[in-house]
Amino acid sequence: MKTIAGFDRIGEENAFAVLARAGALAAQGKDVINLGIGQPDFRTPEHIVEAAIKALRDGHHGYTPATGLPVLREAVAADLHRRFAVEVDPERVMIVPGGKVTMFAAILMFGEPGADILYPDPGFPIYRSMIEFTGARPIPVPIREENGFGFSAEELLSLITQQTRLIILNSPANPCGGVTPREEVDKLVAGLAAHPQVAILSDEIYDQMLYDGEPHVSLLTYPEIRDRLILLNGWSKTYAMTGWRLGYSVWPDGLYDKVRKLAVNAWSCVNAPAQYAALAALTGPQDAVVEMLSAFDARRKLTVDLLNELPGVSCITPKGAFYAFPNISGTGWKAKALASELLEQAGVATIGGPDFGTLGEGYIRLSYANSQDNIRRAIERMHDFLS
Repeated sequence: MKTIAGFDRIGEENAFAVLARAGALAAQGKDVINLGIGQPDFRTPEHIVEAAIKALRDGHHGYTPATGLPVLREAVAADLHRRFAVEVDPERVMIVPGGKVTMFAAILMFGEPGADILYPDPGFPIYRSMIEFTGARPIPVPIREENGFGFSAEELLSLITQQTRLIILNSPANPCGGVTPREEVDKLVAGLAAHPQVAILSDEIYDQMLYDGEPHVSLLTYPEIRDRLILLNGWSKTYAMTGWRLGYSVWPDGLYDKVRKLAVNAWSCVNAPAQYAALAALTGPQDAVVEMLSAFDARRKLTVDLLNELPGVSCITPKGAFYAFPNISGTGWKAKALASELLEQAGVATIGGPDFGTLGEGYIRLSYANSQDNIRRAIERMHDFLS
């Protein structure tokens, strides 16, 4: 059967293919250490789980508003005010079933043939996939190792044309762990004054995963772009809730009703008990968040130290998220071939840099959302393989 051309342009996220292959090898009896998938290895905190169970027992089994429970939208606004000292109208908060939904909605709104959308490269692969689906032209914004894997405002601004409709930003970043410093964000926002037709999607899903005292610079704190800013965030990473499929976004006035209508057409509403769990996450104790970040920090340091001992490998220290993006160009391997052989021969799952964009060649991604023992064993296997 013939489908529209857009469906032939849809890409995918290779991390899930690697996860499936690692599972298949494990089922065959092979010992596989997975440093490929980007999800915390911690359990969702117990008080959050209990809130969902209580919601079910209390009879919250029906539809909720398409935009999300009012009490949850109010809690999101309060949390953003607490952390960034910004006023957010709960009537501009949208509760969605996962962070990708916000990407889908925003890119669908602005992407069409003849339009350009700027996105980070290396970056989360769904950005480019969705841009191509809409028929828009994907314009990569280079994310370079020499910039600490943050974007250059000057380079980004130079790519804007009259055809540019949307810019996608991500800091702290997947796959590189880079954090764009405030001075670069300041330069970007100042430069965007000359391009009032351009909307911004700021993916801040890792906003609480920063290290060494590095502050998070939220685009919400720049009032001059609030009327064209879409904020993407959620619970998956911060609260170890990837499988709960919970996200939220903040939309400017002119776009909010459009995404509400999309929700009515596409997903009706978000799972009701999950929303009560999300409420408990924001309003309850934050001890587990602090503990997870402390564990990730220790793993980050260990991962970087061990990677820099590998022959032909160098790795700068990531400032955010839970990924390392080592440079493997000195090994003589192409990145995807190395990642494949590390899985098949050494039993270590990683992701080849080109799965995150053309500028990912020469790098592989490792997630240190795994135990220190497993990280040590995995990188020892990598050492043996490369030696």
